[in-house]
Amino acid sequence: MENEELKANETAEVKAEEKKEKKKSVGKKAQEEIDKALAEAEESKRKWYAVTAEYENYRRRTQNQAAQRYADGRNDVVAALFPIGDNLERAMAACTDENTKQGLDMILKAYKKVLEGEGVEEIDPVGQPFDATYAEAIMAMPAENGEEAGIVKQVYVKGYKKGEKVLRYAQVIVTN
Repeated sequence: MENEELKANETAEVKAEEKKEKKKSVGKKAQEEIDKALAEAEESKRKWYAVTAEYENYRRRTQNQAAQRYADGRNDVVAALFPIGDNLERAMAACTDENTKQGLDMILKAYKKVLEGEGVEEIDPVGQPFDATYAEAIMAMPAENGEEAGIVKQVYVKGYKKGEKVLRYAQVIVTN
């Protein structure tokens, strides 16, 4: 009986060992699956962050582009008014009737107020060295006694800028 009991104990121990091994095997597989799932979750999280950042950059970029297009559109409308101002100034210079001159002066002041409200400034380079970033030379005239060459002598058509952006280059006559 002792042999039988020993055999039964040994078989129970072997079975217990097998169960432990099986549990370890199953535990390793489960741990591997858990590790794999965690790695996939981390990868998904990283991709999500990347997509979110990319979307935020896209949103900011399109918002900036829309604002820039709006500003450019406003600048185009303002630039379309420049010939009207030029004609008003010519009319003022040619006008002899005092009442008409006053009316034109009022219109010209309103025109200049609109430009000022838009942040538009006149470019007046008379007496300064010629600068191609703000003006274009349409004619050259000989320098008089004591004058330097390359100085803006006269403005033929006024130029305008908004901030550092030139909306219309001044057309000038330069000494040579």
